[in-house]
Amino acid sequence: MTRQKRNLRMDLEYDGSDFAGWAKQPGLQTIEGTLEQVLGRILQEQVGLSVAGRTDAGVHARRQVVSFFTGSGMEPGRLRWSVNGLLPDTIAVSSIIEVPPDFDARRSAISRSYSYTLLCRSWPSAFRHRFVNYIRGQLDTAMLHRAAAAIAGRHDFRAFTPTVTEHSYFEREIAVSRWREDGDLLVYTIEASSFLRGMVRALVGTMLEVGRGRRPLGDLKELLAGGERSQAGESAPPGGLCLEEVRY
Repeated sequence: MTRQKRNLRMDLEYDGSDFAGWAKQPGLQTIEGTLEQVLGRILQEQVGLSVAGRTDAGVHARRQVVSFFTGSGMEPGRLRWSVNGLLPDTIAVSSIIEVPPDFDARRSAISRSYSYTLLCRSWPSAFRHRFVNYIRGQLDTAMLHRAAAAIAGRHDFRAFTPTVTEHSYFEREIAVSRWREDGDLLVYTIEASSFLRGMVRALVGTMLEVGRGRRPLGDLKELLAGGERSQAGESAPPGGLCLEEVRY
């Protein structure tokens, strides 16, 4: 008799610095490829992963969510222990639980939230450099707050994603968009039901131009009504970006 496959949810975190992003790519080390290899070795079967957010190269996740079906009867707690024993130190699984068959890590998600962290001081950090974008020079934080406030709400974000894209719909509703100051750190938080590829880094890069006085705030507001990618700022480096939370 064939065992009915179970649907498992895996929550994990990772330092994406040494990975070519989430998605499998031939000849490159990726989060998805690493996880599938480890799970296949333990479960003795090939599994396909559904992921809440496909992070790009160098981007981190404090709480990523994955779901997959397996015919194995291995207890989830034991599976978590086994998986962590084979994963590199830069990936860690916090929990694995059985979920209903209709749960899908991507399609069932209500919202995703990201953070982007700037280190603003006169010297870089030897300890935090993988997780922050070190900023030299002065930033007008008041203008950054105004720029973040302008991003909240529903807008056309085609100017903040690559011109060649799989997206055909560019409007997104931004539930949260704000900067907060934490000592020598400036942390940007953004939450939406979904994002365009590269959108958060492009927004941060454009806001930094506003904060440095190189672009008027009105220019950002015009871009939020739709525009070309070439009209917006350069994307901020990936190391400062982290997937923080997925809500279901």
